Amino acid sequence: MREIDGASDGSRPPVAERVVDLRLATAYGDFLAVGYRDGNGTDEQMALVYGDVTGEGALVRLHSECLTGDSFGSRHCDCGGQLSAGLSAIVREGRGVLVYLRGHEGRGIGLLAKLQAMKLQADGLDTVEANLALGLPADARDYQVAAEILHDLGVRSVRLMSNNPLKREALQRHGVKVTEEVPLLITPQEENIFYLRTKRERLGHHLPHLEDAETDARAGAETDGGTDAGTGSADGTEPPR
Repeated sequence: MREIDGASDGSRPPVAERVVDLRLATAYGDFLAVGYRDGNGTDEQMALVYGDVTGEGALVRLHSECLTGDSFGSRHCDCGGQLSAGLSAIVREGRGVLVYLRGHEGRGIGLLAKLQAMKLQADGLDTVEANLALGLPADARDYQVAAEILHDLGVRSVRLMSNNPLKREALQRHGVKVTEEVPLLITPQEENIFYLRTKRERLGHHLPHLEDAETDARAGAETDGGTDAGTGSADGTEPPR
């Protein structure tokens, strides 16, 4: 397996080593699950492949693991909704890949640190401020292994399902051509409007649908006559979480 930044000289292990592939029946459809050993760390990675994805223009989602959102349906974030919508879109398209990136919990800070950051958000910090308050990066994710997986699967260019321009930049930096960015917009919840606003304003995510949700939240606050002292923010949303 080749290295992304040029031919391997044999002195380094591959970034992603294919270990196993098998058919996996899911609620969304039957995928080819391809398991990889991550040569850059201790994580094990998996790609869910639907149809023939070799060549150009495969619909691709790089999904950062989120135990609270993906497994438990947390309303603090939009991760679980994006996972479901991404898999559904790939099946409708008839071909595509979802790369499930382990080691990306909490934008790369780990599960326990993410839970600590969520507690700080409940006290008023936004998600970026909370990471920094813990002495951790705002975003520590790396996408080299995702690019290597796509290369291994024979994907030459992608239509990337993402609202985050940094993912496009990262893939292109590692040799994967992005021909289109496909929005993956999940209906905001009252509990995650503050979180989504931070992603838009602090992390540069493209979330045009958020304006309507903010307008609805303001209208609801006016209808209810505002919020009780200490129980909500000025615009009527829940406290930051």
